[in-house]
Amino acid sequence: MNKRDIGIGFIVAILWGLNFIAIKLGLENMPPLMLAAIRFIAVCLPAIFFLPRPPIDWRWLIALGLSINVGQFALLFIGMKMGMPAGLSSLVHQSQAFFTLAIAVLVLGEKWRWNHLVGLIIAAGGMVIVGLQQGSSMTAAGFWFTLAASASWGVGNIIMRRATQGVPAFSMLSLIVWAGAVAILPLTFLSLYIEGTNAWQEAWYSVNWITVVSIIYLAYFSLLVGYGLWGKLLSLYPASMVSPFALLVPVVGMSSAALLLKETFSLGQFIGALLVMTGLAVNVFGGKLMRNVEKVQT
Repeated sequence: MNKRDIGIGFIVAILWGLNFIAIKLGLENMPPLMLAAIRFIAVCLPAIFFLPRPPIDWRWLIALGLSINVGQFALLFIGMKMGMPAGLSSLVHQSQAFFTLAIAVLVLGEKWRWNHLVGLIIAAGGMVIVGLQQGSSMTAAGFWFTLAASASWGVGNIIMRRATQGVPAFSMLSLIVWAGAVAILPLTFLSLYIEGTNAWQEAWYSVNWITVVSIIYLAYFSLLVGYGLWGKLLSLYPASMVSPFALLVPVVGMSSAALLLKETFSLGQFIGALLVMTGLAVNVFGGKLMRNVEKVQT
């Protein structure tokens, strides 16, 4: 990977880490399901007229939109609205890597490797510690909704893998946009049904420049630019070379939350975060490290 593409990987990690700050700010004057719906309306509704529909079956496209967009972001936004801090959200949300692996084993018949199992055990221990640190800085409901959002993301990852098997190469950005467009009607309906039309009216009158900036960031920088650059890297390099950059997302998310939102972390949360990051690192790098050690020994 050349220096330019390494820089792109860092840019994506920063964009996605700051994404949680934007969500937290947007939720101050807007209900969660409404914010999620407007995010996709802002970027996907106009973009589908410029990007061709990806060459995958409609059933897979709808399933992807419902899992990775409706399920993931509805649950994540609700969790953060119910008291999950932005920094810890960026950390817990990365558990999608293990949900993806577990579902792949059960559904696709993939096999565990030692680093996957060890990484899962370490990260799970960290998640338990973080989950037990309930109090003024984090609620139990917020934690479980965020964890459920990660599970929905994991389901979406498997659907994406299944949907793109045997399909000719296409723009990943078009898939993100069209799957996002699928989410507009379900999210809008859920918002109107659960949050009510009064919430939309109140949000309209309480919107300020911070809300507008957060929506612009969520729609265009995090979604369009972030996934566009990520898809470009995946088209040029193996996933094993690209995925480690995702480990930087919680680092950016937690440090920026502490700096910009003045969030603080208890000792238990900090220890749990270190364990989760260690588990993720073992999951990503463990197999390659062991192979390198075996080569040196032989």
